[in-house]
Amino acid sequence: MILVSSCLAGLEVRYNGTHSLENKIRKLVDEKKAVTVCPELLGGFLTPREPAEVTGGDGADVLDGMAKVVEKSGKDVTELYIKGAYAALEQALKINATIVVLKENSPSCGSSLIYNGEFNGKKRAGDGVASALLKRNGFTVISEEQFVNNLLGGDSNK
Repeated sequence: MILVSSCLAGLEVRYNGTHSLENKIRKLVDEKKAVTVCPELLGGFLTPREPAEVTGGDGADVLDGMAKVVEKSGKDVTELYIKGAYAALEQALKINATIVVLKENSPSCGSSLIYNGEFNGKKRAGDGVASALLKRNGFTVISEEQFVNNLLGGDSNK
């Protein structure tokens, strides 16, 4: 079973109320080969919500208490991101996920890139909070691009 970010299956749960549909991922959900998860909703956020970024490190640093997740207005929302990460981990364990495919660049789900914490559109290497926790617990976490291009082969929306 595969655990996937809800937005990749077409659910409108991103911070701005949109989705990031990848048709091949949606097909896996429809075929009951994948289960969706949104760590931010599980953490207690609503849609839409204010954009947030990790400051002072990456998701692993957030889990270690050395970095924070803050909204664009400056509000510290670290605890909700941690809560959502643990709920996503519970889901991965519950379904015995063989792989986890999460939305790249997200403060929760980024598996190799996240925004740099300055709300200027620039990215940097690092994991989101949920991605970091899942990796710490032995799960293979990859981005939608890696999944579609490397594991499934080819254009994501065909």
